[in-house]
Amino acid sequence: MKRKIFIGIAVVLVVIQFFRIDKSEPESSPEADILLVESVPSDIGIILKTSCYDCHSNKTIYPWYSNVAPVSWWLKSHVNEGRKELNFSEWSTYSDRRKDHKLEEINELVSEDEMPLASYLWVHGEARLSNEEKDQLINWVNTLRKGEKIENK
Repeated sequence: MKRKIFIGIAVVLVVIQFFRIDKSEPESSPEADILLVESVPSDIGIILKTSCYDCHSNKTIYPWYSNVAPVSWWLKSHVNEGRKELNFSEWSTYSDRRKDHKLEEINELVSEDEMPLASYLWVHGEARLSNEEKDQLINWVNTLRKGEKIENK
């Protein structure tokens, strides 16, 4: 009986590998990206690309495990949800009110260590924000919310 259950589970695991996730990038204009729209300083751009862009842009870099179901399904769900909440690749399409709200959320979530997600950091340790990086990002967000421009370093 145990053998039949094991074989059944193995067959299911093999069959689900044929159901692949869509890894294509959604259409977006490069000029709509926050890095260009807001003239983001290079140090902040590095933080955003390293810690945020995989889930919050159309420039997701899918890791090797994105080819293994059902993990790939879970990963794609996170990416879709992240893009739905905030997509830096579509920043210029947001109203000023929505931009301000998203900046406020960034401030809150980074301050409270809720972003990047702990589950993302398990495999992407490089995305973990140091206290200095958090401060830099929060200061930039607050300056942007005030309508000030920060000089590009």
